[in-house]
Amino acid sequence: MCLTDTWSVRAVVLTVLALVALRLVCASFTPLTFDEAYYWTWSKHLAGGYYDHPPLVAVVIRLGTMIAGDTELGVRLVSILLALPMTFAVYRATVLLVDSARAAATAAVLLNVMLMVAAGTVIVTPDAPLMVASSFVLLCLAELLVGGRGVWWLAVGVAVGAALLSKYTALFFGPVILIWLVAVPELRRWLRTPWPYLGGLVALAIFAPVLIWNAEHHWVSFAKQFGRARVDQFTLRYIVELIPAQIAFATPPVFALAAMGLFALSKRGEGTRAARVLINATVWTLTIYFVWHSLHARVEANWFGSIYPALAIAAAVASDVTRWQPRGRKFADACRRWALPVGVGMFVALVVQVNTGILSGYRRDASVRSVGVGVRDLAAGIEALRVKSGARCVLAQGYGVTSWLRFYLPKDTCVAQHFERIRWINAPPPDMDQLTGRLLFVDDGSDNWPPVAQSFNHVEKIAMLERKRGPLTIETFAINVVAEPSGDVLAPLPAELR
Repeated sequence: MCLTDTWSVRAVVLTVLALVALRLVCASFTPLTFDEAYYWTWSKHLAGGYYDHPPLVAVVIRLGTMIAGDTELGVRLVSILLALPMTFAVYRATVLLVDSARAAATAAVLLNVMLMVAAGTVIVTPDAPLMVASSFVLLCLAELLVGGRGVWWLAVGVAVGAALLSKYTALFFGPVILIWLVAVPELRRWLRTPWPYLGGLVALAIFAPVLIWNAEHHWVSFAKQFGRARVDQFTLRYIVELIPAQIAFATPPVFALAAMGLFALSKRGEGTRAARVLINATVWTLTIYFVWHSLHARVEANWFGSIYPALAIAAAVASDVTRWQPRGRKFADACRRWALPVGVGMFVALVVQVNTGILSGYRRDASVRSVGVGVRDLAAGIEALRVKSGARCVLAQGYGVTSWLRFYLPKDTCVAQHFERIRWINAPPPDMDQLTGRLLFVDDGSDNWPPVAQSFNHVEKIAMLERKRGPLTIETFAINVVAEPSGDVLAPLPAELR
């Protein structure tokens, strides 16, 4: 299709809007994951940082719930809508980098059919704002490349700063930009000007609230996340998981096109050197690190979020710019043709599976632990027992169940995590009168926590409640009435954080 054709432009816009609309519908009836519920609790107490991540995901959720309320759709609304500016940024960056409106249209569509973008904006995590910010990093660098105006470095700083407010993996943009400047001779002149350093100061200023929060809390967030880099042992088990996960998250036809595009962009004949280096450096810097990381620890598929805008551009290059031999051309055309139906099919299948379990014959799969199917019914049962027993507060063991219950129990119900107080350090603790007398303790049976009898002298099991997805029992919870704590009702914070 030719983008000078008005219908083609309309077709691309309508396709993207239809995909966003599909996500909004699916988001409205799919229960929250425990991480989404956890980030929703953050949004009620905005701060410069949190135990697990920087704060932008909390801001995204806060904006959505201001519009659509404390509902599944409200939590996810802004995250899904952020796909629109992300699509614009990828479209415009592709035009600037490869000088092809046709490739830009393809990149816009391929970006939106990637499972990482489709599911990664519906399930709102720090990856959603990170992907958006990453697309604008590419756009601002492309504008800098084409226009040559130093002021674009300030825009780069804003985009990198927003990425850093989303997730710490955005730190990789530092080496990406440095590699780009050093590897492209005509760009080295920028290193002798104040502009890149001013851009760095802008990014640092935007990231400053996270630094201040960590400094005030003994760097707990940095210690948690950067502690993952510690090497204890080497194994090949995780790298075997890494490749198929990325193929699935990129969506197989798009992944194939992206691999072809990266190969084409490694050759001198394809586009300008600056464009080729920028796309490759964006993808390979993070990829090489996480391949190394996978040799000693698991790498979650979503950790690659910041490279997906660049992958969409690489895929568009393979589809619409590179001149392939007949066999390669035929394969690229087939991938492009199948990308949309395969991407939509995978997303719909995922939504059907996580909500019903029907595609696995109602057997257990990887999604049942994290997606809150059955939690609404579980919460209703817990609330009925709380009222009947006269308990003033509901205590849970893990942060996931705590977050789910805070979301799905009536709004004024006291819910607290018995352990890991550090996760809730930005929120005020429950009133002391809510933590006296009879309490309801939700025991998930996990071996991660000490038995409830170690914390309370009076423990009375009153019910066993199940969380179910169709006929499958996902979890069973022991519901106890507890009283007479042997120590603090809530585990104390570490001494340095009190």
